[in-house]
Amino acid sequence: MYTILLYAHSWLRWVILILALVNIYKSFAGYKGTLSYGKSDKGMAAAFVGCLHLTFLLGLILYFISPLAYPAFGGSESVMKNATLRFWAVEHVFVMLLAIAAASIGKAKAKKAANDVDKFKAQLIYFSIALVLMLSRIPWGEADRLFRF
Repeated sequence: MYTILLYAHSWLRWVILILALVNIYKSFAGYKGTLSYGKSDKGMAAAFVGCLHLTFLLGLILYFISPLAYPAFGGSESVMKNATLRFWAVEHVFVMLLAIAAASIGKAKAKKAANDVDKFKAQLIYFSIALVLMLSRIPWGEADRLFRF
């Protein structure tokens, strides 16, 4: 069960990054150009935010069944003194939660905006913030975590 959830959480990250880039590109083009905010734009934003929420749910389950959970919560070593435990138990979770909040706010602001330019602008700003936050907490230096086979 743990392995399946870990793989799903890991591979869903790539779907999210692609959706983020597509949404940001379309939002930039819509903000600078004369594109109208259509059903496909709303659907892409919903897919991005929905995948973020799904990944959070998978990550939350992993957070409690991971082999790192005991050392982080019940072990004798302080979480804040161990860089690896601190990254997974505190930094990764907190920053990803901020990214989800930013993306959700951007989607909500786009939904409430009066015109298409404001919709694209809201998505561009908040989805970009979410992407930067996500990129900052992906374990890029650990190749085995990037592509799980």
